[in-house]
This record gives sequence, structure tokens and C-alpha cells, in this order.
Amino acid sequence: MSDPYQTSMMENLFWWGIPTLFRCPNEGPEGKDIALVGVPHSTGNGTTERDQHLGPRALRNVSAVSRRTHGGFQLNPWEVARIVDVGDVPFPRANDNEHCIKQITRFFADIDAAGARPISVGGDHSITGGIVQALGGGQITGGEPVCFLHLDAHTDVFTKVDHFLGAKKSAAHWGAYLADQGDVDPGHSMQIGLRGHARTLDWLQPSYDYGYNVVTMKEFRKRGIDDVVAQIQEILAGRPVYITFDLDCLDPSIAPGVSNIEAGERGFDIDEAVAILHAVRGMNIVGGDVVCMMPTKDNPNQITALTAAAVMFEMISMVAELAAKGANA
Repeated sequence: MSDPYQTSMMENLFWWGIPTLFRCPNEGPEGKDIALVGVPHSTGNGTTERDQHLGPRALRNVSAVSRRTHGGFQLNPWEVARIVDVGDVPFPRANDNEHCIKQITRFFADIDAAGARPISVGGDHSITGGIVQALGGGQITGGEPVCFLHLDAHTDVFTKVDHFLGAKKSAAHWGAYLADQGDVDPGHSMQIGLRGHARTLDWLQPSYDYGYNVVTMKEFRKRGIDDVVAQIQEILAGRPVYITFDLDCLDPSIAPGVSNIEAGERGFDIDEAVAILHAVRGMNIVGGDVVCMMPTKDNPNQITALTAAAVMFEMISMVAELAAKGANA
């Protein structure tokens, strides 16, 4: 279609055309500011809830209907930054978690070498381990380890078991092995919203032992969002920030289609989650991911996929704002 008006009307229809993330061109990361990536991996969770590999396709299918401009930032990210959908990480041995994590690291090492900042959709939470193995100490971070802004119902620092149903670099272990490898700096990382169904009274102890700055959901409710945002800004200031957002940090009424759903305590509402993300606005955000979507458990209106797209859009907008400032400096 050559008519811009007709084109804009059609591109707002999520069911029309070839689905790419936010209608971005499917190109390589060379010369780009932001690389959007699908990571359709679900064997790091090690349970029967393995449909998380369908997450990238679900988000691609609905992302065309997402916001195109950021009213709060007064920003059109697609105009101020060079953004592409580089496609999905290939998994020829998809049921072999350890091989998949290596595949993820190789894929993101190429993105890092190109100088693009990756924003990804998974996939289970083990993908963060593979991604940060490539970014920690890499080109985008300037050789430094990453510092996490980690929103989650669970710690994913479960050192008391050496594997999770066969997966070693699993969705339950990345917070520990990345610290052991020096890819992440726990002392300048935040874990926020933890409220998981604890099986032992010391379930949070490994996070404390590694030096992560932990804010449980109960602590968040007691302290209030302004106090927690102030802590985030103090801890992460001047650091290379990587955002990892597990959709189970949200209340199940907002994001019902997630793996390991936590219904026993109220999670974040979307405004709270976005305010926490905005705590790192203007910082050196080197990448981010949205994980643990279960499209096969979603409502018919695809509310979880739409919410995931909204969270991803916030990350895109913050990184695009950085790119715009860099271009105008």
C-alpha cells in the first residue's frame, strides 16, 4: 500500500500482515540501537508448564496494536531510535536446556558485538542466564558486569538444589551462577516483589548470601513505592543496568497466563510495575527481557500477552530515549 493513511490503519490491526515485534523490520543488529529478540525456550523451567516457548509468537501477534508513542516521555521511540526485530534464537536441540543456554549466549554475543541493546521476550526465566553470559563484561557494558533490576515473585537463586528436574542452568539457578561467573554484580542489583510459595523458611537466604538487595512484596507494601524507587536509584546509579521482568511479579488478575502463578498474595498492579521500571529511566540500560508468559493459559482477550507488550514497550522507550540523547549530544 502506498497511501500512508491506509497503511497506518492496516498496521494497527494485529491480525493483518507478517507479525514482527511492534511492526519493526526483520533485520540484523548491525548499525542499530535496539535489537528486539524472541527467545522461544521452555526447558529451563523443568516442569510440565513448557508452553513458555510460545511467548514470543503470542507477543508478536498482538504487539501491532500496542502504543506507538509514549505520552509520559513525549517520545516516539520508532522515530528517534533504529529498532529492528532480529528474529528468534534458533534451538535445534530445544529439549536440551544446557545446549539452548549456549545457543542464547552465542546469539546475544553477536548482538553485543554489533553494539545494539537487546530487549527480549521469552521463554522461561532461564533465558536471562544465557543472555547475561553474553552481555556481562561485554562491549555494551564497557567490560563491566551487569546490575539487575529484577522484578519477580521468585528469587531464582536456588542454590540448595544442583539442578531443577534435570536442567542445571535453569530458571531457578541463573541468579547464582551468573554471580559465580562474574557476569552480574549482586551488590548493585535489586530483586523486588518476591512473594513465592516458600517450601522452606530460609528460601530467601541464598539471595542475601550473594549480596542481592532484596525487597519482598511484604516489604514493598510496608515501605511504599517512593522509598523503594529511591533505593533502586541509589543502588543502580552509574551502573550498566539490565532489566529482567518475570510476569509472575504481577497480580494474577492482571497477568493470568504465566508459569508458576502466585495467587496467595497480591502482586504488583501494572502502574506499580511501570513506576518501578521508570526508576532506572535515564540510566545506562544495556538490555532487558520479559519472561514466563504462558499463552495457552491466557484469557481469550490475550490480556497477558498485551500486558507483556506494554512492559516491553516501556523498556523500548527508555532505551530509545537514551539513543536519542546520544544522537543529539
